[in-house]
Amino acid sequence: MSPATTQILLMRHADVENPNRVLYGHLPGFPLSALGRAQAAAAGQSLRDRGIKRIVHSPLDRARETAEIVNAQLAAPVPLIPEPALREAEFGRYLQGVPYWQIPIRRPRWLMHKLRRGTLDGDESIEALGRRVLGVVDRLAREHPGEVSLCVSHADPLQAAWVLLDGRPQTEREMYHKQVGRAAILELDLNDVRVVAVRYLATPTLALL
Repeated sequence: MSPATTQILLMRHADVENPNRVLYGHLPGFPLSALGRAQAAAAGQSLRDRGIKRIVHSPLDRARETAEIVNAQLAAPVPLIPEPALREAEFGRYLQGVPYWQIPIRRPRWLMHKLRRGTLDGDESIEALGRRVLGVVDRLAREHPGEVSLCVSHADPLQAAWVLLDGRPQTEREMYHKQVGRAAILELDLNDVRVVAVRYLATPTLALL
């Protein structure tokens, strides 16, 4: 990375404790699982010497906890900054609290959401969802040029941002064509505020206990 290059690392939160297999959406009380804590720690170790200056994170518990664990692994702790624009997809509020297998039955608006995001009240289009994340990227690049920032968000916002970055069709199929794994990272290089490279860093491999 040249001195003029800004880097923004977009990370999905790590694995969540969810024994009842419900869609947790924006609900409190869903911390990381033991696996998730190990994933976050391994990710932090891999980022230890990357020169991260700040960690900006969704206010939701699982993202905040991921950010805290990563921060504890860095060579020196950095500011932790809550950012509402990195929150989970708004449609999650309608789905939350329901077991995954019951969603088509108990949340019938889910089908229209899957057919065409953004057509229902309280839903966001792929464009709107991705622009939330990319707006944070743009602001960090403008305010902190030449530095490295880490953002911790959620699957749907990050996958929507990836669709936009790639210029792919804004369809449900593309939202799942390339998926951001738990504790995985989209690494963005920016020249000024223009994204010039996108790399995918997979979920860290954990040592066998």
